[in-house]
Amino acid sequence: MDRSSDETAVALEALSRDSGLRNWRLKGAELLPVIQGGMGVGVSAGGLAGTVAGLGGMGTISAVDLRRLHPDLMARTAHLNAEPDAGQRIDAANLEALGREIARARDLSGGRGLVAVNVMKALTAYEAYLRHAMACGIDALVVGAGLPLDLPELARDHPEVALIPILSDARGVQLVVRKWEKKGRLPDAIVIEHPRLAGGHLGAAKVADLQDPRFDFDVAIPQVLEFFKTAGLEGRIPLIAAGGIGSLEDIRRLQGLGAAAVQLGTAFAVTAECDAHPAFKQVLADAQPADIVEFVSTAGLPARAVRTPWLDKYLRLEERLQHKAHKKESCTMRFDCLAHCGLRDGTPSWGQFCIDKTLGHALEGHVDRGLFFRGAGALPFGSEIRPVRDLMRWLLGGIRPATSTGGATA
Repeated sequence: MDRSSDETAVALEALSRDSGLRNWRLKGAELLPVIQGGMGVGVSAGGLAGTVAGLGGMGTISAVDLRRLHPDLMARTAHLNAEPDAGQRIDAANLEALGREIARARDLSGGRGLVAVNVMKALTAYEAYLRHAMACGIDALVVGAGLPLDLPELARDHPEVALIPILSDARGVQLVVRKWEKKGRLPDAIVIEHPRLAGGHLGAAKVADLQDPRFDFDVAIPQVLEFFKTAGLEGRIPLIAAGGIGSLEDIRRLQGLGAAAVQLGTAFAVTAECDAHPAFKQVLADAQPADIVEFVSTAGLPARAVRTPWLDKYLRLEERLQHKAHKKESCTMRFDCLAHCGLRDGTPSWGQFCIDKTLGHALEGHVDRGLFFRGAGALPFGSEIRPVRDLMRWLLGGIRPATSTGGATA
């Protein structure tokens, strides 16, 4: 990290303190109360995560299919089709890419903040990603898209790594904490993600559940804190609120409810340092409320994204495709990224498309072919693409860049 970044980090810490915000602690590190969430495929990699960490926050690398950011690894694997070891070779390339991105983030962070890796429980290579991230010296593991009841066992040899499940309500928190307690481990923090507001895969059983009031922060956070109190865990597990957060006032309100920090995804996805193509960022930044839709993904989870030409066509054909769903002999990408895939396994009520392929198209900026996950909330700088430092100044001090018009309606 260069001297100017170091000076910015110091200034941000002072700004946060002067704004009345509280820093929080994770595994002995004192951090700004802003976390950059994990976004795949390749959207939040070493460049974005390292920049956020370098400013005193926690940056998160999304583990899935990071080979897409490395031309040599793609040249080694993109052609694979019917080879019997295609999946193994792709998995090996992705693990190599994950190691590279962790090293890149470390270098950019300059020793400040923390770097995390996000791994979806629904991934076939879930365990391999976790183990490789720990072997590479990652600071924290963040796990969602399923209940990570096995995480304490998988991380037993790495007690220095913070374990952070993503959950959406008090019932899920109680289940995970009770199961983990029996294994001699507590979560080092818990992300409470609001499925009505977040982007990408959402923590609800079905789309109709997204409006359930039990997910509201002013319901979920007090309920979780009351559970901690009755369980004798008061003050031991920090809560991180995620979904629909976009201002200093939001952070103040959530810290007032008892959250230690907040996590943002889309607002970081539209920063200059985000690892995706500029066209990807502009699609998210330009989206209006009417452009954002919910549907069921190939992973069988509710999801939220921008209604691009590809998604619009898919949604029009969805019922027909689901009616014709049938089990395939193999994954169309020879990758088997998901342990259970609606398209490959022929699950009629799940998404009938290749999620890795469409997210990869989005990463590369192909608006006509890509799936562009996005949160439901307004963006701080409207349709502008701004540096991470500008976003942090806005969140921690309410300081808007001179050239920013703000006032986004998406």
